[in-house]
Amino acid sequence: MVMTGTETSRREDTHLAPDRGWETLVWDDPVNLMSYVAYVFRVHFGFDRAHAEELMLRVHHRGHAVVAEGGLEAMEMHVEALHAYGLWATVREVGAE
Repeated sequence: MVMTGTETSRREDTHLAPDRGWETLVWDDPVNLMSYVAYVFRVHFGFDRAHAEELMLRVHHRGHAVVAEGGLEAMEMHVEALHAYGLWATVREVGAE
């Protein structure tokens, strides 16, 4: 099999740039109470009260917080679940700020 230059460069790009992972972010919004956001973190992720409140305060003061890291499918599932709770959540590639 003969590979073209384009096929070779694609294979090299894949080899040189492995999947870096993904993050689920929760963003501050003017609707949800801080206590509710902490509750969602406890129920959905199973965080203890202190960790859930720390993340909630990060959302409140910094505008967003990373609440999970992992594979793309898992992060997309977290985002869907968080949307069902009424929270504003997105996925981004690790290191893509």
